[in-house]
Amino acid sequence: MDCTVLLSSSLNPLIRNPRRISRKIYRPFVIMATSGDSISAENKAPKLVTFIGKGGSGKTTASVLASRYYASEGLRTCLVVHSQDPTAENLMGCRLQSTPTECGTNLFAIKLETSKMLLEPLDRLKKVDARLNLTQGILEKIVGEELGVLPGMDSFAPVLALQNLINLFSEQKGSSEKEYDVVVFDGMSSEETLRLIGATERARSYLKYVKDLAEKTDIGRLTSPSIIKLVYDSVRMHGRTSEGKTSSEIWTEIEGLIEKTSLWLTNPRNFGCYIVMDLTRPSSISAALRYWGCAIQAGTHVSAAFGFLPQVSPFEKEASEKFSPLPFSIIPLDSSVDSFTSSAKDLLKCRPNCKYSYVTFDPKEKVVTLFMPGFDKSEIKLFQYRGGLELLVEAGDQRRIIKLPGSMQGKVAGAKFADRDLIIKLR
Repeated sequence: MDCTVLLSSSLNPLIRNPRRISRKIYRPFVIMATSGDSISAENKAPKLVTFIGKGGSGKTTASVLASRYYASEGLRTCLVVHSQDPTAENLMGCRLQSTPTECGTNLFAIKLETSKMLLEPLDRLKKVDARLNLTQGILEKIVGEELGVLPGMDSFAPVLALQNLINLFSEQKGSSEKEYDVVVFDGMSSEETLRLIGATERARSYLKYVKDLAEKTDIGRLTSPSIIKLVYDSVRMHGRTSEGKTSSEIWTEIEGLIEKTSLWLTNPRNFGCYIVMDLTRPSSISAALRYWGCAIQAGTHVSAAFGFLPQVSPFEKEASEKFSPLPFSIIPLDSSVDSFTSSAKDLLKCRPNCKYSYVTFDPKEKVVTLFMPGFDKSEIKLFQYRGGLELLVEAGDQRRIIKLPGSMQGKVAGAKFADRDLIIKLR
């Protein structure tokens, strides 16, 4: 580690011999969205949609309403519920199973149960192990139904489910009969959803170190070829097996898959992440601002914000200003698609033409500006690694790596937090 910077509201010494930082604050946010009377092929909804917000603020209700809306527009839609909470079942009016259940025209729903989802990968693992004889029959004795869910497994389950529903990892579109036009994901919590969103970026870092252990240590070179094939065949990425592949080819394919998934999730034309809040509860609004910042830290674009409100209220204007430049719309507290305002429908049915960035670089002034809503300066830490090639920003439960352009690589001279912006000056 080269240096650590703690933020201050002024340019007091943050590290030794800081230089003066330009007071220019960047506002690089412009968002344009076009919509017609219905969702057309040219103006298609995002492939994957999710809502994040404080518990009890309407996250599940918004997911159900959005699913119904997409289905009513003629899109084959599947609501994925990763919770034992019966709210979604009550709102959908049908009992959800571990396989897609038809709840209406173009509308399906599924409830993820991690304990059941582990059985298929375990069965594949046994078959691969029988061929490789890695555990010498011990794995075959494991009874999947006896296994409980360990911490971390609930985070892995949605990845398998989404792959089956939208072919996230498939190279050819339409390679599965189960493919849907839109999948609405209602996660266990906003924190779990954000971890899922940011998983590919973290996986890239972990993979680098695991690969080094496998290729540069004696025990790694001895055991990794069998282990990597065991894991690869159990997950069955792209539906393929490791037969005829070398370890190097498998590593390369895994790296490519992570890169592809990361790009897919950060593209707002594929993935729509929406903030939701209860405008009658200040704590819900405050939490929504924080989740906005956390989503940015996780590496994704937030498409819009929705506020639940019984009727027209001054709260709408106040909340809209707080969440600027995000498009904002009210959802009346009436659990029906007909209750959607035209602006809410527009935000759901269009894929935004995003012309903004949460990170901007000013090579001339050597200034990096990060937009970080919902955070206080005391909650942000800045680290620098690898001789000034990148920055690591820690805020809340998320860490984000910012790779610096070649013309701006250098040591951090100082940093400050002003009007939702983290402004970093480089030497």
